[in-house]
Amino acid sequence: MRKEKVAFLEDNMLIMQVSGRFTLETASQKISMGRGEMLLIQKYQLGEITKMPLEGEDYQTIVICLKEDLLRKIALEEQIETDQKYTGPSSILIPGNDFLHAFFQSVLPYVRHPEEKVTSAVGMLKVKEAVYLLLNTMPGLSKLLFDFSEPHKIDLEKFMLGNFHYNVPVEKFARLTGRSLAGFKRDFQKTFGMAPRQWLLERRLEEARHLIEKKNKKPSAIYLDLGFESLSHFSHSFKKKFGKTPTEWVI
Repeated sequence: MRKEKVAFLEDNMLIMQVSGRFTLETASQKISMGRGEMLLIQKYQLGEITKMPLEGEDYQTIVICLKEDLLRKIALEEQIETDQKYTGPSSILIPGNDFLHAFFQSVLPYVRHPEEKVTSAVGMLKVKEAVYLLLNTMPGLSKLLFDFSEPHKIDLEKFMLGNFHYNVPVEKFARLTGRSLAGFKRDFQKTFGMAPRQWLLERRLEEARHLIEKKNKKPSAIYLDLGFESLSHFSHSFKKKFGKTPTEWVI
């Protein structure tokens, strides 16, 4: 099993599961899927992905990135309304049908032979085909796919308390909350009484102490999940704040 922090999903994505199990967990959702299933993920998200091979099969996923410029082109060609703000779930499992299953199979040769000239030549056509098949399967997806608005200004305190453990730059947090960097820092100071980087470090260390004290977690098992880049950085920061290293705290 492999667990990955997804720093920042900047585009809509269609995930197709060839084999194994894929799990996406965000602040608001947890979705798993297996062989032959598909998941549409909305842009502007932070999340954690777990990839797990199952008995008797390897793990394989196909990711199709639905870039905004292509979606804008399709919206113009099909005269699709693009002025509505999407407010539904941020990740949607796509029910299978004959068209999508056939598309799934048709993509596999291009994935397995990425060096072929025909792959680059046909690649964008396959992405476009995916969009049309999604709309044919679930017409309501047009609101998600063709929402070109910037992320609206959301509740800063609620968002940060739910996502502080992701190791992403402050600039990305600002964008995800619908603010300029200056506006984010200003609102952050008003909300939390300190600068973003200081608060993030303090909050992660407090959570680390809680996990070690109350949940008997090992320092080596939690530092990555709390947004620290290395165990040494975590240990140094922990000792600086609490006077002992995480290992000494356990003892």
